[in-house]
Amino acid sequence: MKINNDIIEQHGLKLDEYESIKKLLKRNPNLLELGIFSAMWNEHCSYKSSKIHLKKLPTIGEQVIQGPGENAGVIDIGDEDAIIFKIESHNHPSYIEPYQGAATGVGGILRDVFTMGARPIALLNSIHFGSPSHPKTKSLLNGVVSGIGGYGNCIGIPTVAGETKFNETYNENILVNAMAVGHAKKNKIFYSKAKGVNKAVVYVGSKTGRDGIHGASMASAEFDENSEEKKPTVQVGDPFTEKLLLEACLELMRDSSIIAIQDMGAAGLTSSSVEMASKGSLGIELELDKVPCREEKMTPYEMMLSESQERMLIILEDGKEEHAREIFKKWDLDFVVIGKTTSSQKLVLKYHNKIEAEIPLDALSSKAPLYNRKWSKKRLSKNKIEIKKLKKIKLEDALIKVLSSPNHSNKSWITDQYDQMVMCDTVNRSGSDAAIIRIHNKDKAIAVSVDSSANYCKSHPLTGGKQIVCENWRNLIAVGAKPLAITNCMNFGNPENQEIMGEFAECLIGIKEACEFLNYPVVSGNVSFYNGTNKKNIFPTPVIGGVGLINNLKKYQTHNFKMETSNIILIGKSFGHLEQSCFLKEVYSIIEGRPPEINLTNEKNNGECVLSLINKNLVLSAHDISSGGLITALSEMCIGSSIGIKVEKPKKLTNINEYFFGEDQGRYILEIEQKNLSEVEKIIKKNNIYYENVGITQKDYFEIKGEMKIDVNDLFKINNHWYNNY
Repeated sequence: MKINNDIIEQHGLKLDEYESIKKLLKRNPNLLELGIFSAMWNEHCSYKSSKIHLKKLPTIGEQVIQGPGENAGVIDIGDEDAIIFKIESHNHPSYIEPYQGAATGVGGILRDVFTMGARPIALLNSIHFGSPSHPKTKSLLNGVVSGIGGYGNCIGIPTVAGETKFNETYNENILVNAMAVGHAKKNKIFYSKAKGVNKAVVYVGSKTGRDGIHGASMASAEFDENSEEKKPTVQVGDPFTEKLLLEACLELMRDSSIIAIQDMGAAGLTSSSVEMASKGSLGIELELDKVPCREEKMTPYEMMLSESQERMLIILEDGKEEHAREIFKKWDLDFVVIGKTTSSQKLVLKYHNKIEAEIPLDALSSKAPLYNRKWSKKRLSKNKIEIKKLKKIKLEDALIKVLSSPNHSNKSWITDQYDQMVMCDTVNRSGSDAAIIRIHNKDKAIAVSVDSSANYCKSHPLTGGKQIVCENWRNLIAVGAKPLAITNCMNFGNPENQEIMGEFAECLIGIKEACEFLNYPVVSGNVSFYNGTNKKNIFPTPVIGGVGLINNLKKYQTHNFKMETSNIILIGKSFGHLEQSCFLKEVYSIIEGRPPEINLTNEKNNGECVLSLINKNLVLSAHDISSGGLITALSEMCIGSSIGIKVEKPKKLTNINEYFFGEDQGRYILEIEQKNLSEVEKIIKKNNIYYENVGITQKDYFEIKGEMKIDVNDLFKINNHWYNNY
């Protein structure tokens, strides 16, 4: 087939990129070679628009064993234990085919974790949908949630935490980010770097089909009115086969048979073979006649670009083939030696004893395009919203609007579809600040949380980037965990747009500043560009997945009030910041203004003080304050416990809504038993932390003295109303 401009464009390549390919090859590529370049040079695989910025992130620390560059990040949690984790997007496939798109997103991120030797112990997700009234939202929501639950439940990994948000910016481009967390021993971590010449290259897992061809390329392009036609590029998952693959891989990993291992994710056999060989500065030769296929007359092009699921590529030590074959045979999985490593530093593909492709590996990896795209800074809005001029609303009426809104309503309809208790190590599940998973047979645990705040990032990306790292950090602190490291999924629009590229660059600057200050390194992640349809881009939506350590499970914390007549302490100063708040959005439909200011010194000092109080067993319950402000956080603590509160208004109060709904950062609510109050106050003062005694817990009623009094059971009904009737 003669390659023309239309074929080049169909492969997602620019004409100047095609000219670069010809120079690297010193000839014209054939169609198979063009397809391979298309797969390896797209945004999803090459990070060609983001790599320059990503290199600036802090990625090292004494707790970090492996940072970005591998299938997943690895951190040390002591006692020779390691946690391996990563988050990735499956946005485009989930919009086109929500069930399979979400399901294969879960399957893919699980393989990233167990390919490094970890047994997965938890799944999380961050899912964003358009306006609830949009005609597609309900079916997309149903499909995605069913896909996440179906895959995770069937493979037997608990889905323990996440977030579900609605905003019209996602009407034509939903976000589905899946995170997996696994546990391994420090001395049994496996990597993807090939070593040695003439080592067996082995294909294991499911057979290859025609599903998912050009999936990575599709994820590197905007949608248009013909997006439904891309359904053939969505992979189809089988969690039962993935369970077999998981167990077979972990069994083989018990000895020293494996040199390198890589899952066949985006770009399938192409990316796995190229990445393994290029990392080891080796070559790789594959005999495509030997690739197990489930469909007839598959071409080399289809075999190399298929994204069929539940497949791995393994490089074995000499003489280990039969031993490994027996393991995969026992688990009823394909095991075929399809090639070998070479010293050529080339990818050589043979079919029917004929060389069909021959490409220098550096042309696909280190010499891939790298763009330093122009970007513009976002200036803080100078327009001040005149809160005093807004139509007055009673505190109770405003609270009802917030608690019954789609973004703040109880989401148990979603989380009840996920098996959160399978494996029997889930200590604290969805609905709290962070989920807690016990390290099996030990008295320690990890805490995990995912967070995002697209409205803050759209308003001012640098501040938004800092804020979401800090919120994630607070969520771990609030359950008594020491934050260790994060993974991030950067969901943005078209990077060729100067404004969008500016949103990305500035969000990363904010993330960098917060992570450095908090000693909270980034160990893995994913960038998802081109999230938009017909030139309309989504809001910038970086998603942060954090992992923290609880050394003693007896000291973990929840946000539910524990007893009546205990004291309620507010940690951190309230300035009454309402711009970009959910109060203005839900009550007045105002989505303007600046995000709240981030004071990293206060974040760190306040958080460390709260963690020390929890570790001293001086806290009954704790909750961070974020979207919805103080009154929403208090409501959540009451709803979860059926215990009420009686809170006094501050004497010097200019605007009651600013105080109770303001979204100032760095704040926590602590429930303190009366007998411990003086000691707690002493510690807080010693650490020079601002705090307020705001009230006490009581039976039955949520009460703001002089303003409102409502039965806690009614709060529960209000909070459940929207989802129960959607």
